[in-house]
Parts: sequence; structure tokens; C-alpha cells
Amino acid sequence: MSGRIDARLDELGIVLPKALPPAANYVPFTLAGGLLFVAGQVSVTADGRRIVGKVGADLTLEDAHEAARACAINLLAQARLACGGDLDRIAACVKLGGFVNATADFTDHPKVLNGASDLMVDVLGEKGRHARFAVGAASLPFNVAVEIDGVFALD
Repeated sequence: MSGRIDARLDELGIVLPKALPPAANYVPFTLAGGLLFVAGQVSVTADGRRIVGKVGADLTLEDAHEAARACAINLLAQARLACGGDLDRIAACVKLGGFVNATADFTDHPKVLNGASDLMVDVLGEKGRHARFAVGAASLPFNVAVEIDGVFALD
């Protein structure tokens, strides 16, 4: 299915990967009361490469920004699956929550999450503006750099 959001993805040169399966005993998304809750998506690129390491030691802020962008792309891939292929059902990105695998002295977590926030606004326009949190973590699953979950309102 191709709609306005798919056309915008094409304009930006973004190809959504196949939605990643859950890594444990949970579902990748849940629909409740007109809201789509997408489980945490890790920093894996469309070609399957994991962006791993600790920000502030192994990765730069720019690397981490790209890792967050990859998470946002994976969020949209899950949303596409949840919406039966029709991303135009997204009425708004309500909230993003992000965890950054970082050294204890790294403090630019919000700048890392801008990689995801900027992507949502680039793709969804004003519907992509959202509330969010960004925190540091001592480690993340599979040593990924970033993990982000999301809440979307659906039409």
C-alpha cells in the first residue's frame, strides 16, 4: 500500500526494513484505545547491521545520533505492520522513550535521541512532534547503542 507517508519516505530515500521479531517473550506492538504502543526497537540498520558499543567510549555523538535514527526507522516498520501496511493511519507520534548505552560521564542523551525525533518530524510533519524521554544506561541488549519505544495515535 502506498500513501502520503510512504511517498514522504520515498522522497527522503528511506526504505523501511521488515519489522524485527521480538527478542524474548513479548509482542512487538499492542493496540489499545486508539493508541499503538511499539516495543523498544534497537539500533539495527535496514541491512541488518547492529550499531553497537558505548557512547562516549566506542561511539561518537554522531554515531549515536544515527543509531537513534535507525531505531526510529524500525519503529515505523513495526507501525506499518500494526497498521496493515497503511502508515497513513498514524494520526500522531505521541511519545518516544529512549535509552542510550553510554559512559557514566556522557550527558548528551537528548542530542542522541534527536536522531529519532528529527526523523519522526521529517517523515510525519507536524504529526511527528512528540513528548519523550532520553536516559543513559550502563548496558543495553546485544550491546546496542540505543533502544527506543514509541506510542502513536491512530485514525
